[in-house]
Formats: sequence, structure tokens, C-alpha cells
Amino acid sequence: MKQILQSLRTGVTELTEVPSPGAGRGHLLVRTTASLVSAGTERMLVEFGKAGFIGKAMQQPERVKAVMEKARTDGLAETFDAVSRKLDQPLALGYCNVGRVIELGPDVHGFAVGDRVASNGKHAEIVSVPTNLAARIPDNVGDEEAAFTVLGAIALHGIRLAAPTLGEVFAVSGLGLVGLLTVQLLRAHGCRVLGLDFDPARLELARQFGAETVDLSAGNDPVRRAEAMSSGHGIDGVIVTASTKSSEPIHQAAQMCRKRGRIVLVGVTGLELSRADFYEKELTFQVSCSYGPGRYDSAYEIKGLDYPIGYVRWTEQRNFEAVLQMLAEGKLDVGRLISHRFAIDDAEAAYRIVGGSEPSLGVLLNYPTTEAVELLRSPSVRVPVAATMQARQPRSARSPTIGLIGSGNYATGILLPALQATGARLKVVASSAGVSGMHAARKFGIETATTDVAAVLADEAIDAVVIATRHDSHADLVIRALQAGKHVFVEKPLAITAAELEAIAAAYEATGGSPPTLMVGFNRRFAPHVVQLRKLLGSEPKAMVMTVNAGAIPSSHWTQDREQGGGRLIGEACHFVDLLRHVAGSSIISARLNRMVSTTGDTASIDLGFADGSIGTIHYFANGTKAFPKERLEVFSAGRVAQLDNFRTLTGFGWPGLKRQRLWRQDKGQAVCIGAFIDALANGGPSPIAFEELIEVSRATIALEAGGTV
Repeated sequence: MKQILQSLRTGVTELTEVPSPGAGRGHLLVRTTASLVSAGTERMLVEFGKAGFIGKAMQQPERVKAVMEKARTDGLAETFDAVSRKLDQPLALGYCNVGRVIELGPDVHGFAVGDRVASNGKHAEIVSVPTNLAARIPDNVGDEEAAFTVLGAIALHGIRLAAPTLGEVFAVSGLGLVGLLTVQLLRAHGCRVLGLDFDPARLELARQFGAETVDLSAGNDPVRRAEAMSSGHGIDGVIVTASTKSSEPIHQAAQMCRKRGRIVLVGVTGLELSRADFYEKELTFQVSCSYGPGRYDSAYEIKGLDYPIGYVRWTEQRNFEAVLQMLAEGKLDVGRLISHRFAIDDAEAAYRIVGGSEPSLGVLLNYPTTEAVELLRSPSVRVPVAATMQARQPRSARSPTIGLIGSGNYATGILLPALQATGARLKVVASSAGVSGMHAARKFGIETATTDVAAVLADEAIDAVVIATRHDSHADLVIRALQAGKHVFVEKPLAITAAELEAIAAAYEATGGSPPTLMVGFNRRFAPHVVQLRKLLGSEPKAMVMTVNAGAIPSSHWTQDREQGGGRLIGEACHFVDLLRHVAGSSIISARLNRMVSTTGDTASIDLGFADGSIGTIHYFANGTKAFPKERLEVFSAGRVAQLDNFRTLTGFGWPGLKRQRLWRQDKGQAVCIGAFIDALANGGPSPIAFEELIEVSRATIALEAGGTV
């Protein structure tokens, strides 16, 4: 199917063939008939992409601080690579979609195949959208009208925050699409409206919708006009829908308002606020968040858990429905907001309009309806050799054939470069939405991109599966791959529950006397300094201290979700349990967790005891500063001490032949880890990490999370 993607590195927008998505749990699969380009948001993205590194930094100063902190701890080379990988990811554009439901995912209620729906789906011929981000379209509302639903919800939520009442006077600052929708919705609330803009054509539209206007390009004074409309008291509120770096719209809004007036920012402006503007009038100022309650809440948007209507009357989905009802009743006129129409095949021309100087407002994309749906619903796309961006290493006759499941940042930034360097045949990459998989295929010379995981596991040509998906899917995919007779490399963790782990062990044992190779991405044991440290250490018991300055992650992040990510101790601290197990060279016989009380529970100390008498402590702390190194290992043994800082510097104290060794760049052993796995497959050797160790480390980590002791 066709989808519009944009490069954050260059700002180039292209129409690309990508695999069609599947209908995931709680999702609708929708064949698109029309979508609306959100000129303000999407123009900003195009301009950001076209800016150079300095320009991008100036637009996101908060990110610059994070980059500088990473450079201090991880080094310039690693930081540059991380930023480059982020900019390299293509961005799927669009969030104003209309289409017809062609498939229902599991646990979908209230929708049927054939329903016309408006959603926040992308500019693509087929989209998969959560049920709480879609709404059925009334029969008397056309597809082009319904394409304004999401922008209408953005306008409506800003109005709800401003809480206008019948007879009040409001100003709308910025008369783009959202601003003109706001004008109409305020008029429907029974308000008098003053529209502010620099564009005479948009001011004329606002007047047609019943607003009085001020032409800012002519130097007219909006404050004086606001006083005239309010009998000298000042207007009741201002909704700012402008997009500008200037703070002037907020300053003007404060000057126009009466005492205790309300200002709501829906657009994007500078926020250098004057205390005097707000203090004397006791003004309220609020920033509106997108479509309404539920936005960015994964429990609502992804898991489909609705807010009770008695407590949250207007969620984002109910705002969608309200806008559609206004369209059905003829109280919202969007026909006059359409300035251009393009077929999806002419999408690049549409974005030249959006990013250019030609006047435009509502730019609609229309999609073909004559082709059979099944022709669009191809879950796999072959990638032409000419489209690949990087050459392979020479491949030997024994090089295994790899199928990759998952194509997120870690897969494309770390795993795929390492796999490519081995010379293995990269046959297919599977991703849920298709976009990231297609990008990975084009960049690393993978033959096919797909959204069909079952096809990857059933492909007899594939020798090994590399799994780099979210944590809750690991166990199921490992078991299915083992049952299909595939070798498996899975990113940590191996499993997030004890039941999953035992099921993996049973599936592995069921493969018989010559089981496939199963390996977890415990890469730190393969780091060059750790390899050297193991060679230096004797058989004496060791005392080890691992300090991990993990940094805070919000409780809303998926890694903190016990069902999806398993929590950070299972999801990441397992790395360090494995590292100490490896350095000790002896099995774990005891483990105890001491956790600091917090909302996330990700600041803790783990004490480990080993069969040879070694002991180890892992301080996994999320309450520190990024200015401090992220990872430090200290090993005390036989009157000597070794200290490894951030996998860049190894320092020996009292150690003959070891004083200080420093790498040019951080090396956590990822490439060697992957290389060891591929070598084992190519040469028929044993797994680089014994299966018993994988189970031991995983069992200990899961038990610690569940009960605190082993």
C-alpha cells in the first residue's frame, strides 16, 4: 500500500510502498477514502526536517541539554551516532483520516465491518487505529467533511477548557484551520467572536462565519477593538490558535481580557509571559492538549479503557462524535475551508503547496476506490536492490538466513548494523505498522519487509529469528520460533513472568536431543573490557559492585507497565544480573532485593550470592542525575581492584599489567554478541551463552521482582 513518509533529516516528503498493517487487539483496520493535511503541524515538521543540525537544535533547545549530558557520559562518537539514528527514522505523516472499516481486531466492540469512521490515522491507503481514536460518521456527512473531525476536536477541546457561556465575547488569535473551526464552534456556543490574523482571505472567511475581525497586517489595534466589543470591560477570553515563535499573541490576549479572563493556548507560540499582564487582572492561562482527555494515555488509547462518562464527560472520542454531530446538523461549515484537492499519488505536489508560498488552507488527499481491497492489503513488500543504501559484507556458503521481528530504534541502530557486518543473509524484517520495517529493509539491504509475523516463522528458508519487539511479546515469539525449528536471538528480557519462562524451558526441552540455539542479548558480557577482565581474574571469590545510574522514566512509559514491559528491573536490570553472574563465573545461589518506596519502584539494590563464595551488589538507581556516569562496575579480588566506567575506561588498582585502558568510544559488546551468535550457527558450535545460564539469570530476576528474595 502507499503511505506518506517524511525524513526528519532532510525534510523530504515521499509517497512510499509499505506493507499493510494488521488489525491488532482493540484496533480497526480501515481503508482510507480521504485524509486532511494539517497545514500548521505538518508544515512545522517539514521546516524542522529541512533545517540543519544547528537549526534543529534551536527549535528544540530542551533536547540539546540531553544531548550534551549524553556526550559527557557516553562520548561524542556514541552521542553523534544516537542523534543520527533518531533523525534517520522516517516519520509517518497525518492524523486526520476517513475511511471504511475492513477488519476488526480482537476485543473490538461497537464497530462493524463496513462502518465509515473518522480517526487519527495516517496518510496511508490502509490504517490500523485504536477504537477509542475512531468514531462512526453519520450518513449525511460526506467523507471530505468528516476529514475535519480531528482538527475540529482540537478546536473543541480548547473551547471546553475556556468554558464559554452564552453571550460572552471571545477572541480567536490565528485563523488557520483550527482557528476558523474555533470561530464557528464559539458562535455555536452563543458567543460573540473577534478574529485576529494577518491574512485578508482568512479574515474574510471568519466574517462569513459571523465573527468580527482585526487585520493585524494593517496595523489595526486588537486591544481597542476588544474594548469596543465589551463596552470597555475587556473580553471574557482568548483562544490562541496561532503558530509563531513570538510571545506577542499571549501578550495581546492578556491586554484584551477583562479581569479574571481566560486564555487558552491551542496553537504554538513563544511563552515569555509578563507577570504584570496576568497579575493585576488575575488572568488564567492554560495549554490545551490535543483532542481532549485520554490523549497520550496508553490505557485509554491503546488498551481501550474508556473513562466513565459520569466523571469525564468529554473524552477525545466523544469530542470526535460531537464534531461529527455538528457537521450532521449543518452547524459546522468546512466546505469553505478546502483550498486544494489532490489524489494520493500526487501527495508530493500537495506538500509542495503546504511548505511553499502559495496560499492554502485545507488540503485534502483523496484515495482510489476502484481497486480491490485485497490488492492493497499486501502484508509484504519486496525491496528492490537499487533501493538499499548500504552494502553487505561478503557472505559465505555457511552464512545463516535471518528473519528479524521488530524494527524499532534498537533494532535499526544496534542489531541490524551488527547483523549486516556478519555477512548473514537478511531475508525479511517484520514490524507491526510496516513503516519502520520498510525503512530498515531499504537501509540494510533486507530483501522483504512485512507485517506478517506468522509468515516469517513459517518460512523454511529462514534459519534463525532475531526478536526485538516489546517485552510482553518475547516469550510467545520465542516459543513459536522454537516450535518452528528456528534458532533464536531475543533481546532481553527472555520473559517477564515465571509462567512464561517455564513455558520457554518446556518448549526448548521439547525440541529434542539437538535443540536450536537460543540466545538472549546479554551483550555486556561481550564488551572488550569485560572480556579482558575475565582473563585477568583468577579463581578466587570476588566482591562486585555494579552501579547503574539508570535515570528516571515516567510511570506512564511502557517499560514501567508490568504487563507490557515487566518493569525496569526485569526489563533492564537483568543485564547486570547476567554481567555479575558472568564475571563471577559461578551460579547464583541467593538473591535479595531492597527497593526504595516510589511510584515506579525502579530504584533498588540487589544482593547476589554465588556458589563459589563470590558476592555482588547491583545498585539500580533511577533517582540520580544524568551528569553522573551511567554504568560503573567495581571488582575486588585477591588484593586487587578493577574499575570499569561506562564501558569506556578500565582502571586497575594493584593489578600487574593493568593501570588504565580507554576506548575511543563506548563499547557495550553488542556487535560481538551478535557476531558470536551468527558464528555459532555458521560453524555449528555451542551457544555463546549456555541455556542453563539464560534460565538461571531470568528466573532470578523475575523472582526478585515478584517477591524480593531467591
